[in-house]
Amino acid sequence: MGLLLSGCTDVGELTPPVYKTKLPAEEIRNSAFKEEFPLQYNTYLRNDETQVMTEYNGSVNYNKHNNVDPLPEGYKHAQPYLKNLWLGYPFSYEYRSARGHTYAVEDFLKIDRINRYDEKGGLPNTCWNCKGPKMLEWVKAQGEDFWAKDVNTMRDQLDIKDHTIGCANCHAPDTMELRLYSVPLQDYLKSQGKDFAQLPRNEKRALVCGQCHVEYYFLDKSFGPAKKPKFPWDNGFNPGDMFTYYQNQGECQVKGFEGNFVDWTHPVSKTPMLKAQHPEYENWVNGTHGAAGVVCADCHMAYVRTDDKKKISSHWWTSPLKDPEMRACRQCHSDKTPEFLKERVLFTQKKTFDQLLIAQDVSVKAHEAVRLALEYTGEKAPNYEDLIIQAQQMIRKGQFFWDYVSAENSVGFHNPAKALDTLASSQQYSQKAVDLAGEATRFGISKNLAGDIKQIVPPILKHSRKLQQDPEHMKTHQWFKYLPVLPAANQVWDVQKRL
Repeated sequence: MGLLLSGCTDVGELTPPVYKTKLPAEEIRNSAFKEEFPLQYNTYLRNDETQVMTEYNGSVNYNKHNNVDPLPEGYKHAQPYLKNLWLGYPFSYEYRSARGHTYAVEDFLKIDRINRYDEKGGLPNTCWNCKGPKMLEWVKAQGEDFWAKDVNTMRDQLDIKDHTIGCANCHAPDTMELRLYSVPLQDYLKSQGKDFAQLPRNEKRALVCGQCHVEYYFLDKSFGPAKKPKFPWDNGFNPGDMFTYYQNQGECQVKGFEGNFVDWTHPVSKTPMLKAQHPEYENWVNGTHGAAGVVCADCHMAYVRTDDKKKISSHWWTSPLKDPEMRACRQCHSDKTPEFLKERVLFTQKKTFDQLLIAQDVSVKAHEAVRLALEYTGEKAPNYEDLIIQAQQMIRKGQFFWDYVSAENSVGFHNPAKALDTLASSQQYSQKAVDLAGEATRFGISKNLAGDIKQIVPPILKHSRKLQQDPEHMKTHQWFKYLPVLPAANQVWDVQKRL
């Protein structure tokens, strides 16, 4: 990662104010910062807003697969196949649009991805990594043993609001200097021979957001401390770089995938899969704004003037589209009207979202093609097994490329060229999987794949841990037969309370 150029606002050349606060260096409570920085703190509280949507995103906590029901349960720009594509993985139980950072802990504790029907949540402590500065205390106290413990062991060990993402994630409390709390980012910089304290300020401003707005994975135990998070950046920031990296970072022993890192195996196509997270940093870093040195805070923490005319950075971390005047964009694009700027953003997002839906459909078709091929009893190609493995490899790659864009929160705007190129590649890889599965069966399955994929494999609208305990629910979709019916169980956890 090269040093960033100064942006059009020349923020990289500014000398930040020097503070000596009354706060101890170990302070992590958000409320402790209110007295010393009341103006910034008041803007931070705006992250509590949960009602405002932009065209494609917003702060309403809707189900991101539900394009049938209206807000707040569903939304028109949802992706209907998410539960299908993540079947067998906790994301298939529930995946909602994020509210503001002030809800990071609360929403995490409520999400169905963590098992609330057992004392253990079934996920590692690593899942806490980007939920708040409490990580500083936990890792200091427990070291590398922290990561692999069950996520529910810490469920009642923090305050939902005071320990959510906030001041101490980005600032040293005693001096307010920018800092890193993220272990995986510290490890990455060390591997590159970089010292965060010596980096240009503009690069620091980007990296404090890049602590969490990134793709990451949890180490298999033969590669280091079990479940410790790591950023897959050794080969670069593009999806192809990461996909190649993951090919020799795991313990998979499935034929054709030996040594791959695997998040889970899709039960329908029996494919070892990857789940992308939210690679905002990776998309931005080699996009137009990243190349120009315009960093996250320039757009998402725009300067505001308070009642007494003081100019501060807003700590309401949100989309510039929520401002009708588009002031964040017009810091640089002062010759353009707000209407023009908004139109250009929405133009890019629509083009991306249209291709995202196509890539999603082809990925589902690829899983179904391999499912049919695995169960095919007719005449098969002499190299049937090799063709199936190749098809599964294309499923893995096609879905990861789709997910790289799907999981990223700008709907392509952080890097339009990369987003569209990635989705074009995703569609090609997934279609190649369909073709290979057809070839493996001498195209005996082709007639079963003709027509609208949504009629062949309907989107799964409802599925949860509780529903998977119901044998009748498990008869409602043809793909559910590849999942076990879960044992009937009562809920053990309600947010932080044991029931």
